[in-house]
Amino acid sequence: MARGPGSQLQATLPGPLLDAIRSTWGFDTLRPLQTEAIAASLADQDALVVLPTGGGKSLCYQAPPLLTNETTVVVSPLIALMKDQVDGLRLNGYAAAGLHSGCTDDELAETRAALGRGEIRLLFVSPERLLGDGFVEWLKRLPQPTGRPGVRRFAIDEAHCISHWGHDFRPEYRRLATLRRHFPDACIHAFTATATERVREDIVAQLALRDARVLVGTFDRPNLTYRVVPRVDRDEQIAEIVGRHAGEASIIYCISRRDTEGVAAMLRERGVRADAYHAGLETERRRRVQEAFTREKLDVVVATVAFGMGIDRSNVRCVLHAALPKSIEAYQQETGRAGRDGLEAECVLLYSGGDAARWSMLFGKSAEEAGSPPEILQAQFGLLDEMQRFAAGMTCRHKILSEHFGQPYAFPNCNACDVCLNEVDAVPDSTVVAQKIVSCVARAMQHSGCAFGAAHIVDVLRGSRAQKIIQRGHDRLSTFGLLHDVPRPSLLSYVNQLLDQGVLARSEGEFPTLGLNPASREVLAGTRSIALLAPKQPAARAADDAATALSDAERELFDALRALRREIADEHGVPPYLVFSDDALREMASVRPGSPDALSHIRGVGAQKLAAFGQAFLARIAEWSGEHGLALDARRPSRPRKKPSTGRLSPAKQQSYERFGRGESIESIARAVGLAQSTVLGHLADWIGSRRPADVTAWISPGEYQRVAEAAQASGLGFLKPIHDALGGEVPYERIRIVVCHLRALQPAATSTDAAG
Repeated sequence: MARGPGSQLQATLPGPLLDAIRSTWGFDTLRPLQTEAIAASLADQDALVVLPTGGGKSLCYQAPPLLTNETTVVVSPLIALMKDQVDGLRLNGYAAAGLHSGCTDDELAETRAALGRGEIRLLFVSPERLLGDGFVEWLKRLPQPTGRPGVRRFAIDEAHCISHWGHDFRPEYRRLATLRRHFPDACIHAFTATATERVREDIVAQLALRDARVLVGTFDRPNLTYRVVPRVDRDEQIAEIVGRHAGEASIIYCISRRDTEGVAAMLRERGVRADAYHAGLETERRRRVQEAFTREKLDVVVATVAFGMGIDRSNVRCVLHAALPKSIEAYQQETGRAGRDGLEAECVLLYSGGDAARWSMLFGKSAEEAGSPPEILQAQFGLLDEMQRFAAGMTCRHKILSEHFGQPYAFPNCNACDVCLNEVDAVPDSTVVAQKIVSCVARAMQHSGCAFGAAHIVDVLRGSRAQKIIQRGHDRLSTFGLLHDVPRPSLLSYVNQLLDQGVLARSEGEFPTLGLNPASREVLAGTRSIALLAPKQPAARAADDAATALSDAERELFDALRALRREIADEHGVPPYLVFSDDALREMASVRPGSPDALSHIRGVGAQKLAAFGQAFLARIAEWSGEHGLALDARRPSRPRKKPSTGRLSPAKQQSYERFGRGESIESIARAVGLAQSTVLGHLADWIGSRRPADVTAWISPGEYQRVAEAAQASGLGFLKPIHDALGGEVPYERIRIVVCHLRALQPAATSTDAAG
């Protein structure tokens, strides 16, 4: 969406600039709001641009200098962020430089000389360097091609750092408010990936932006699957999640430096290429870790929150938070580093009620050391409370995130979070379980006259005969052993969830204890209901679930299906789990569907994947079952039979279809309808298949269509990767898919398949 003065204008860019963008970056089209942001800069209009991680913020300030030939100063908070951008731009032949503490004296002198000669289009500096040592006065005298000295454009990256209400406030950013006084005629653009409406207003006010265009992109990332899992056995859970993405890029975020080292060591012991990254490491080691990850020589980085701001690796398939993030803004930014290539990625949060207590202690210590005013500390506590509510909630994760940033979420089911995928189960009789826990806290306090920690209460509820319990007489409490059948990690998780929901209180200090509050009494009185989540234990769940408790023969079939999945994934150039999940393959091995209809009722088999991969899997199942004497359709599939479709299109898809008929571009439709371009591309594939248009040159040039068609004729229409490889990777998969869908649509219906999904 675009808001603010001039938001209704149709922004266009000069032809020479579009040519420069094509030749420099190879882009034929721009992403939503990039055109508007670039146009605002060229018109010398201030702007605040809010685009999610991977949304293309950098191009918005990199492109204008190619036309104006003037120097733009980019304020950036991290040396790694500056260095990566400068290196990438120079590889593209773009004249960029950075001035920071990592430069040698010779490099600093050379850059200043090049700036003086007007040879640098983009200069990256930190806020400290920009506002120190007379640098501003030097920039005022910097020659420009127009003949008027002085910098005319500033780009403030990570602009949320200027706001007290932001999740990463930095005092040095606050000093950027003086830019307007020093450069009254300059154009200032602020960029950030995460900013609520309150933060956006504060950024505009602090930077004194004039008649600013406020361009806010769509915060939702439909290709990300969000999961929030109560933390019960951290190392085992982390190992299992990372194992789902073996050989792929993952980032794990921890609160402390010690945690990063411990988790990285644990993963290495299990054969995972992992390393730690945090501010306490030597600069050279941090550089090596970052470089190894960027060059795909390292699969997993276990880091504190600093890691990732300067990383441009687009194929991160998993972001895992080993503990609660400090805010929803931080969570959105960190998870946004997954799936920047547009492919599906997984974001898992392992949380515990104790995480909030750790953050609170860190906030207090940091505020005391920095002498921060009370309002900053209270703002941090407020952001943390919002994050706790997100983690403890049972509402669609995509909906919560979108609405947090002020954007409505229209879809009733995102099909990409634990809640909407029915992966989060309510604990049976949650309120009764909660009453037993709260009652045990009350009985222990009444009996001993003091409060106890969560671990002690859990031991009493499970009927432990530990010496500390016997000595205190807690084995004689009426609540002793009431929940003896609940595993200890799960019971600890329930206690933490009650803390998150405000039903129990927790004391401050190194050894916090549990206490009661008004909500506790409501639970005991039966006037407040509670919903607890069952901790996910995949191995235990598989053992209890008949659909996944495989016999030896079924296990062999499962392995055969995994081998087939790898073959198909390799041909598509995608990770295997994008074809079908292990859960889906386990159910296939157990059910052994004998028809497309039966396969369609396996959990995880949607219509598109059924069309793309169904026949291959059905053939492998039938062949293997026949060789080993196993019956097909042996069990009932997990998914309920749905009522026959009415064939009616969703409102969004209907709008897309109408606009396809008018030949509108994918980008303009995505912007108008409010969908991701990948979603609109899927609509276009369906439209081509159902409408069978005579040509598709509205979305691909005739020459490129002919190249793809010739490659497809040689490689076949089954998979896209062979065609992509035959074209030397010069044609994006998106446009190959358009041609393949069109070629299939022109075939007789009996032979038309759809494997382009």
